[in-house]
Amino acid sequence: MENFLKEKLEQKEYEKLISLENNKIMEFVAEAIKLCRPESVFVCTDTPEDRDYVRQYSIKAGEETKLAIEGHTIHFDGFFDQARDKAKTQFLLPKGLELGANFNCLEQEEGVREVKDILKDSMVKAKMIVRFFSLGPIGSSFSILCLQITDSGYVAHSEDILYRPAYEEFKRAGREAYFFRFLHSAGELEGNVSKNIDKRRVYIDIEDGIVYSTNTQYGGNTIGLKKLALRQAINKASKENWLAEHMFIMGVHGPEGRVTYFSGAFPSACGKTSTSMLEKESIIGDDIAYLKNIDGRVYGINVERGIFGIARDVNPVDDPIIYDTLTSPGDVIFANVLYTDEGKPYWLGMGQELPKKGINYSGKWESGKIDSLGNEIPVSHKNARYVCRLSYLRNCDPHLDDPAGVPVDGIIYGGRDSNICVPVEQSFNWEHGVITKGASLESETTAATLGQEGVRTFNLMSNLDFLSVPIGKYLQMHLDFGEKITAPPIIFSVNYFLKDKDGKFLNEKNDKSIWMKWMELRIHKEVIAIETPTGYIPEYKDLKLLFKEHLNKEYTAADYEEQFKLRIPELIQKNERIEHIYKKISNIPPVLFQTLEEQRKRLEKTKSQYGEYISPLIFVK
Repeated sequence: MENFLKEKLEQKEYEKLISLENNKIMEFVAEAIKLCRPESVFVCTDTPEDRDYVRQYSIKAGEETKLAIEGHTIHFDGFFDQARDKAKTQFLLPKGLELGANFNCLEQEEGVREVKDILKDSMVKAKMIVRFFSLGPIGSSFSILCLQITDSGYVAHSEDILYRPAYEEFKRAGREAYFFRFLHSAGELEGNVSKNIDKRRVYIDIEDGIVYSTNTQYGGNTIGLKKLALRQAINKASKENWLAEHMFIMGVHGPEGRVTYFSGAFPSACGKTSTSMLEKESIIGDDIAYLKNIDGRVYGINVERGIFGIARDVNPVDDPIIYDTLTSPGDVIFANVLYTDEGKPYWLGMGQELPKKGINYSGKWESGKIDSLGNEIPVSHKNARYVCRLSYLRNCDPHLDDPAGVPVDGIIYGGRDSNICVPVEQSFNWEHGVITKGASLESETTAATLGQEGVRTFNLMSNLDFLSVPIGKYLQMHLDFGEKITAPPIIFSVNYFLKDKDGKFLNEKNDKSIWMKWMELRIHKEVIAIETPTGYIPEYKDLKLLFKEHLNKEYTAADYEEQFKLRIPELIQKNERIEHIYKKISNIPPVLFQTLEEQRKRLEKTKSQYGEYISPLIFVK
């Protein structure tokens, strides 16, 4: 093996690899070279020179183009390669192992054979880039090392922004290094984008700890350390009694300089990013968190150091912090937005007049251009992205890279519904919160026709797409985790999308900052809450003071009563929907059905006493 690598690598690259003193690394690289047959190999260390080489290589290869602002570049994925390929993202399982009917799985031997056939000779005209990263702060007991092999400069550059380089960590770990492995090839390129989309594959071998990805460039399919690694981490966490979650971590600033940390899970378009980036608070991460029991208390870290965010609707009014970052110098990559001859990027909802022509993911673009199906092509793709470092944000928390993590005292589950859940509510306890907030999470899609209620999509913990263990086991992981914590985090739910009978939102966008302030005070027992059949809600007097203090806004009693009204028919229907879903899934912990039944009985009793729609003031004692 060493002789093979010595023959295939330039001396400098061979020495970088051999100095790690890890046979598993050398075997993985050697196997990848034999399979993909790259024209050359570059082994990237942690040095600024090596990391800049990757960036410059991506630009020279045409995967990225420089923009006018210093450090900014733009990348385009293929027209039909703009999102995660759920159908072709599959788990490879050995015979006899099953995850359940909800999972997209393939027999391991068959899947490995197929994807290797596709990867064969895929890098003949390309450079193989070998990169070393850490999921989490360097030197942290939370962190997991990762080895990424790719022929895409864009993927390698993106990961350098998103993750902490860890070549030196691999060297320190030596033969004892445990790491996830990722092999990616963009495949044959046409116009610098993947050509053979029909052969796009994203296969996750959770038993061997390898992810194969090919014939795709979109970050969600190729940036191995993101959701592909999350699936690996969930499987690892299930064996080691911790949680790998699709959650932000943020600090909410309370009285006298106090900072209280929350993690939060929200499905897409439910307010996750905007919550994590609230102006007066501090952000540690916007997407993925590891949570562990450290001496009886929950601590969390952000596995990333950057953001792979959606550009759409980022504007100076609604998202001033990230907008400032995207319009200031720094290492920033845009993907699938439009740029003009002046080198300026444009995206949907950015708060500016958009140009009538430029270059976007469809090539040369002019207003009115249509695709092959006759649909008008927008100025920027709705899933257009940006990659930037969290440290660029003016509200980046100073503990972002703290190996010890931060204490997590609150967990938030945020859904989207127009007529059920109140804006903010505290669960009765850990078990109740896991089941009625996290495991019952729903997101309402856009209505198919005007006035029709949106379709509600079930998404437990906002992690359904990324589970690598059976749903029943995942639920039990959460229940067991809380039982072993001396004082578990308080679990809350939020809903920013309640509407009145005319379809008008009952809250403004910045009202979410008040719900965060109230939750922070609740954790420290500095405000009293009202007990309802589904949890604890704020008292009017406390919200009135918070709105005045933090938003200089008058919050009326009428607004409070309408927003926090108990909508019993809809709550009972939701209870029944969730129960029906879990009855179709095997090995669900019995306590889930028991907890849902107890909540239904409380709702029925309250309905018999007070009616179907109840003012929160009825519950004031």
